[in-house]
Amino acid sequence: MIKEYSTIDEISGPLMLVSGLKGVGTGERAEVELKDGSVRSGTVLEINGDSALLQLRGSEGIDLNGSKVRFMGHAPELAVSGDMLGRIFDGEGRPIDGGACLLAEKHIAFGGIPASPDMREGPKEMITTGFSALDAMDPLLRGQRIPMMTFPGIENRAFVSRLARETVSSGDDFAVVFAAIGVSFEEAESFVQDFRRVGILDRTVVFETLSDDPAAAQAEALSTAMTAAEYLAFEKDLQVLFVMTDLTAWCEALREISSARREARGNGFFPRYLRGELASVFERAGRRSGKSGSVTFLPVMTLQDEDFSGTLPEIVNSVSDGRIVLSRGLARKGIYPPVDVIRSCSRLKDSCIGPGRTRGDHADIARGLFLAYSRGVEARGRAASAGDRYCAAFADEFEKSFLNQGRDGSRTMDETLDLGSELLKKLSK
Repeated sequence: MIKEYSTIDEISGPLMLVSGLKGVGTGERAEVELKDGSVRSGTVLEINGDSALLQLRGSEGIDLNGSKVRFMGHAPELAVSGDMLGRIFDGEGRPIDGGACLLAEKHIAFGGIPASPDMREGPKEMITTGFSALDAMDPLLRGQRIPMMTFPGIENRAFVSRLARETVSSGDDFAVVFAAIGVSFEEAESFVQDFRRVGILDRTVVFETLSDDPAAAQAEALSTAMTAAEYLAFEKDLQVLFVMTDLTAWCEALREISSARREARGNGFFPRYLRGELASVFERAGRRSGKSGSVTFLPVMTLQDEDFSGTLPEIVNSVSDGRIVLSRGLARKGIYPPVDVIRSCSRLKDSCIGPGRTRGDHADIARGLFLAYSRGVEARGRAASAGDRYCAAFADEFEKSFLNQGRDGSRTMDETLDLGSELLKKLSK
């Protein structure tokens, strides 16, 4: 039942205090109608007696005396349908591509489709990406939660688009959900154009919340997109690759909201509940018993420096299944993709490689390449002996012939492992 009030007491940033309420609950959706008839949406954060604190998706221009607040009687919901594929939405799930309104099959609360711990299954099946740095060294699995950590100056858009294309080309039951959160319009549009160029836009659902949008809208957009990914995976039985950029911007939006609420903050001035918020998002991805679909979560996270002991990297590492790290040094050398296999890791790779899965020699080749390349990178700084110089030369060869594949290069698993095996044979001689 919709309830309407005009008793707005205070507005502070993205927050609004409304008093004299009755029967309003935490998490309920609200709409604020301005004098000019325009509407801003929000969510009830907390109830204190007959007052409610709302988090608004934009509070500019709201007059305390001339605006009305409607409480909708339910949590924010996303209209979902199989026809979402190929469409572009804003952070609340409203079409912004000029197409027809979505004919919803159902409405799902932004909290997603509930799942108890005993319904969750671990990732098992490998996604072949065509990139040797991933397929051999740190394989990607269906249902894995693995962030891509990158740095300013590294162009990652084409790499993400290629990953998405290789994933979709694996079969008709694959789809992509892409969430642009806190990025510029130009960057979001570039991703869309890349998806169109590689031919997967019709298998992609796009959600856009830009850097000049309110912090509350950016914070909520991730849950909106994850709700769509869950629906496609667990009700439409699709293998969903959920890509978002940028996870750092999303965390900073939470920090801005926390600051407006004057909450106690932890390390890096982020809210103390950031780890819990991230864990709840990451936990929604994965596989579920009795369901053939999956959500593979690949958030892109831009870091200002390469210290992984910082607040955000440390928290993200603690709730994920590994990480893919892009290297500025490799990018400067023209190595593509510039995947730093030393600092990257996949904690689940042992469950998807070896006899009956890839090849019996996969684990040995990956281990040998990692050890040899690591030693070669260390030897570059010394080169004091013939052995050091040879190891450094191996590292150069590994980057040029194994890691580097060019913008359009793709290898099968056998081609990747055969190439790795040949490199190790040269080293042993």
